[in-house]
Amino acid sequence: MPTRVALVTGGGRGIGRAIAMELARTGARVAVTARSNDELHETVNDIQSTGGEALATTEDLADRAAIPRLVDAVEHHWGPVEILVNNAGIGSSASPRPIVDFDDEFWDLTLRLNVTSPYLLTKRVLPAMLQAGWGRIINIASINAHVPAMHGAAYTASKHALAGLTKATAKEVAGSGVTANAVCPGVTATQMNDRRMVYDAQRLGKSREQIESEASPLGRRLYPEEVAAMAVFLASEQAGAINGQLINVCGGTVMG
Repeated sequence: MPTRVALVTGGGRGIGRAIAMELARTGARVAVTARSNDELHETVNDIQSTGGEALATTEDLADRAAIPRLVDAVEHHWGPVEILVNNAGIGSSASPRPIVDFDDEFWDLTLRLNVTSPYLLTKRVLPAMLQAGWGRIINIASINAHVPAMHGAAYTASKHALAGLTKATAKEVAGSGVTANAVCPGVTATQMNDRRMVYDAQRLGKSREQIESEASPLGRRLYPEEVAAMAVFLASEQAGAINGQLINVCGGTVMG
C-alpha cells in the first residue's frame, strides 16, 4: 500500500489524537492541527518515537484564514492531502443551555467549527483527490447527528449538518476513487465529555459514576481508540466501496 498523507484536525487529544496515532501505525504520514501547541507536539513526539512521520501545525479553525495556511503547510511538507479527518469541533459542554436561554455567539462559533471548517477543508483538498483518483474524507460526527442532545441545540444542529455535508460530498465524488463518510461516536471518554458528565450529573441529580454507567449499553463510555479504529478502516484501501455512510460507534445506543 502506498504511503498516504493524512491531515487530522483536533489531533492534540481525545479522538483526534487516537486517530492520528493509529493512522501513523498503519504507515501514513500524519499532519495534526489544533489550537494547543503543547498537546500537538506531544502527539507528534509519540508518533515519531515509534518510527512514524508526523507534522504539527497550530491553527484555530474558527478563523477561515487558517484553512489555506494549514493545507499549504501540509502540501509544502509532503504533497497533497489524501486522507482528511475532520475531527476538530466544540461540544455542548462548553455552554449547555436550553434553547430559550441559548447563547447566540456560542451558536455561531459551534456552526463555524463543526460545519463550516469541515466544508472549507473538504473544498480545499478535494480537487487534488479527484485529480489523483483516490482520497478519503472522514468526518467525525456524533450520534447527535441522529438523536438530539439535551441542552445542546447548536451541537445537535451542527452534527446533523455535518451528516448532510458528508452525504452531499459522497454523492458528488461517487465513482471517482474518493469516498466521504462520517463516524458517529456515542458518549466517549474525552476531556470535552468529562465536562458534560459533570453538567448532566448536576442537572439530573445523579452521581458522576451513575451518569457514566448509563452512557451506553456497555455500561461505560466509549474509548477514543474504539472510535479511531473505525475512522482508520474508512481511510484504508479496503473501504473503497463504503461511501456516504454515517457509521455509529456507540455500543448500541443508537441502532439503525
